[in-house]
Amino acid sequence: MFARLVGESLRRNPRRKALTAAALAVGMAVTTATLTVALQVGDRMAREFRSLGANLLVTPQSDTLPLEIGGVDYRPVNEGAYLNESDLGKLKTIFWRHNILGFTPFLDVPASVRVGDAGPAKDSTVIGTWYEHDVAIPDGTKFKTGAASTHPWWKIRGNWFHDDSNEGVVGSALAATYPGGIVPGETIDIAENGGQTQDAAKTLRVLVTGIVTTGGTEDQAILVPLSVAQQLSGHQGQFRQLFVSALTKPADALADRDPKSLTPTEYDRWFCSPYISSISYQIEQVLPGTDVRAIRRVADTEGRILSRVSTLLWIVTLAALAAAGLAVAATSAATVLERRQEIGIMKAIGATNVAVAGIFLAEQLILAIAGGAVGFLFGIGLARVLGTSVFGTPAAPRLIVLPIALGLAVVVALAGSLIPLRRAARFDPAPILRGE
Repeated sequence: MFARLVGESLRRNPRRKALTAAALAVGMAVTTATLTVALQVGDRMAREFRSLGANLLVTPQSDTLPLEIGGVDYRPVNEGAYLNESDLGKLKTIFWRHNILGFTPFLDVPASVRVGDAGPAKDSTVIGTWYEHDVAIPDGTKFKTGAASTHPWWKIRGNWFHDDSNEGVVGSALAATYPGGIVPGETIDIAENGGQTQDAAKTLRVLVTGIVTTGGTEDQAILVPLSVAQQLSGHQGQFRQLFVSALTKPADALADRDPKSLTPTEYDRWFCSPYISSISYQIEQVLPGTDVRAIRRVADTEGRILSRVSTLLWIVTLAALAAAGLAVAATSAATVLERRQEIGIMKAIGATNVAVAGIFLAEQLILAIAGGAVGFLFGIGLARVLGTSVFGTPAAPRLIVLPIALGLAVVVALAGSLIPLRRAARFDPAPILRGE
């Protein structure tokens, strides 16, 4: 009998039922789309932010005279400690090794340079680094990394050097200081510490393969393979600074706490979360004697934007749910008023408020499931559109969102029906049957 009453109720006024289901479908479509994007926005935006460059700087712990400008720690290039190049493969052995997208060592060497076979020598800086270099990992694999992954915004006119050759690229500002400029194909003689370039024993000849523009101090320098700078400075197998590009999540209250003050449970949660602080801590563990600092101008920007985007997505979701709830409430109120005589008759023959409410709630439950399922399907398409327009790639559907969408549809439908059903519970059958 109950099922027949619910079926008869669903067949009445199909336009109003369709309106209720449509409101729930629209609300669940928006909810599905925003939840799908929200589940992926962290990783997607973090990878997009990696185009801003590295977000961690590793230096020797015993280095002297730290100088931080704009979130980057600049230290004297001709004094202090050095790090071993052979240890870099250990970075891919930490707990969050898959979040290490790239790393690039740097070795700055004050030098005297001469372009061609004639002309005066000029004091400058030679920066040894990698562009695309294979690093041996302790598990026997190789990892390709270098400035191509940690400094992707650098612009080159010509070609980058090969990491195993005596080649180099000249900063655009330095190249412009020479009459007629420096062009790819020329050669440069380099001597450390302003030494005499005529002394062949102390001079390296480098072939210029390109002119680089970085917007930083590199524009005034010559970039060469790390091995060339090591040979020039006499620090074989060593470097001074390491830039690391790592995928991280926005910091929260736990991320900013001292790991020594955490309880074992809190420590496990902190260590197993890709905070920039926990990744820095793990890098210091595998590279003893180092000081790992976040490049704040990058890390803080990422955190703020990720938090704001996530907040915006949740606001849109709540707004869609609220709109769907109001639409359900309006249609439910109209249905209750339209069927007040039927409610009066049911009460007059002995139906309780629970039985009357059960009929209407079962009807809303069926509409919620139907609207939620349709909304989920439309939401998948909307998520793909949002993912393509924002990130350039469509957002992959998540089946975990389906039960969430159905559950929210049921909650919204039932919540929107509570006030009309409360009003129906107060109906007195006698006045209704008299037509009052």
